[in-house]
Amino acid sequence: MPRRLSPLSVPYRVRQCGGGVAIGLVFVLRGGFDLPVVGPAGPTVLLAIAGIAAVALIGYETAYVRRFSYDLGGDTLDIESGVASRRSREIPIRRIQNVDISRNVVQRLLGIAVVSFETAGGGDTEARLRFVSFEEAKRLQSALGRLKRAAEEDDAAGDEDADGPDPATPGAGDRPTRRRPDVPPVTELFALDRTELALVGALSIDFRVPGVLFLIVSTVGSTVVPTYLRATSGVALVLAGAAVLVGVALLSWVVGAAAAVAQYYDFRLVRSGDELQYERGLLQRYDGSIPFDKIQTLTVADNPLKRYFDYAPLYIETAGYAPGSGGSSRGSEAAVPLAERDRVLDLIEELEPVGEVTFRRPPKRARRRYLVRYLLVVGVLTGIAYSADLLVPLPVPPWSPAVLAPLAIWFAHATWRHRGFWLGDHHVVTRNGVLRRRTKIVPYYRIQTVIDSRTVFQRRLGLATVTVDTAGSLSLGGQDAAAVDVTGATADDLRE
Repeated sequence: MPRRLSPLSVPYRVRQCGGGVAIGLVFVLRGGFDLPVVGPAGPTVLLAIAGIAAVALIGYETAYVRRFSYDLGGDTLDIESGVASRRSREIPIRRIQNVDISRNVVQRLLGIAVVSFETAGGGDTEARLRFVSFEEAKRLQSALGRLKRAAEEDDAAGDEDADGPDPATPGAGDRPTRRRPDVPPVTELFALDRTELALVGALSIDFRVPGVLFLIVSTVGSTVVPTYLRATSGVALVLAGAAVLVGVALLSWVVGAAAAVAQYYDFRLVRSGDELQYERGLLQRYDGSIPFDKIQTLTVADNPLKRYFDYAPLYIETAGYAPGSGGSSRGSEAAVPLAERDRVLDLIEELEPVGEVTFRRPPKRARRRYLVRYLLVVGVLTGIAYSADLLVPLPVPPWSPAVLAPLAIWFAHATWRHRGFWLGDHHVVTRNGVLRRRTKIVPYYRIQTVIDSRTVFQRRLGLATVTVDTAGSLSLGGQDAAAVDVTGATADDLRE
């Protein structure tokens, strides 16, 4: 039988839509806009118009909620919506990949939630229920899991009657079978305590802050900054620049720490049957699921600070979208926001038994390539500084960018040392990056395409890059697992 949205959806939706109307009304009444009706009756007429608009808004939202219905059947999720024009949707159960529940502070107080249905390969949310009771949201999440498992069992039973895997299909029959005969219904895999949450914040930096500050300064401070530069001595300018860099770094850390704490507050990951379920969030609470069979790639991410303390997060990438983020561009969900590396490796063995990994680095001539690349950057910056000094005398010596040469040498070696790949019995593992290192674990049966690319500079050194493409959304964004700058012969072997 079709079900309807929560009655509390009406006042909440009215509050959401009516906020902009109220702000506009206050703006008009305070003289921000000339009233079309002059005289003492003007404000009264305006208030009457606002009252009519409010009644119309309440009427529309009431009709929308009353005419919105959904039904989770055996094969499809059926949704009927619309007031003036009706819209009917049938979403096959097999296409639905995740059911995510989100609640902000007000919604938690009212006991309502947003339910998002995500499908494989979709870049956006397929359907969204705004709003149902939290109990109904959990019922939908649980019922969908049961229906999907029943559908998969029917498919497996049908496969038993077939002739078996097609021998022409690469990897057919090579998929490792997960057996969990004695797994309890719900097993907690990871929970973030207060100390670990504090570490998540302490080791988080928002690298978007410098870009935002640069945009603000380039627009707002385009006249103030040049005046300050002309009126300031060289020593004072260097000290001011150092203070700005420290301030930007501190602000980036504060913003990153606050965002991380709000995002991963009270994080909990459990295994329920054949799927992972997680809860997280302080201001916006997320409750989502990640089916085991939809996992495409596991990613261990770290930076120099996290590597020094031997901590790392673990991300799970699924097909098509980021669980719990409504189709955001990140494309993955944190299975472990931050934990000791050994705990992360133990969880990886729970999800995808990889075993011991020994990375194979690129040949040493690739390191020379990185060195030339980064020294060229330093040379270009130095040349720009000398050219600028000929036009406008700089407060610092024009050779100042050359002091970055030792850093370029170190970064070239670090790039080579942190890069590598490994082939196992059932997985390929790649590692790339220094400041943001990513170790990606891809099961062979998830690979859709293997791409061998060789730039002009790589061909001169006999190098190549082998990229492993999966159905995950990060793959769509060009962040696939890749063995970078391997020899041509190694690239041929990897393709095979």
